Amino acid sequence: MTFSHERPPFQADERTALIGWLDLQRQILRWKCEGLTEADAHRSVVPSSPAMTMAGLISHMRWVEHLWLEVMFLGGDEAPNPSFDEEAEDADWRTDGATLAGLLAEYEAQCARSNEIVAAASLDDVGRHPGHRAGKANLRWMLIHLVEETGRHAGHADIVRELLDGAKGYY
Repeated sequence: MTFSHERPPFQADERTALIGWLDLQRQILRWKCEGLTEADAHRSVVPSSPAMTMAGLISHMRWVEHLWLEVMFLGGDEAPNPSFDEEAEDADWRTDGATLAGLLAEYEAQCARSNEIVAAASLDDVGRHPGHRAGKANLRWMLIHLVEETGRHAGHADIVRELLDGAKGYY
């Protein structure tokens, strides 16, 4: 696997650093998917976590971005987000036959939308979702959480990819 990365500048302002680290983790997730066959992208390698596939990781992270920035921060509609489906466990991890390329395109579009939301707001702005306590966090808190969650799942992708085909690599 080849990967070109760019860390944020050492003397970056807060917004540049937060988005820079988040974008780097997003890139790592996409990189871990390069060269996978459809079968491998949807193959579970963790018996106790059957939804933990590369395709499932990408689907989940797409919906995580939507949850935090469109729903919690902007107060948008949670209905399209499977994370809120209380009757279907891990619904946001399910890919329902979607291709890896399609899931990656949806994730890319969601990340671009997330970056637009962040660019238009102050880090001190508070979320607007009335039904969830976390919806009252400020944008700074939400971005730090997204860096943490994306980084954690990029680590999962490291392991899943190695178990799928032996491919290893850290930037």
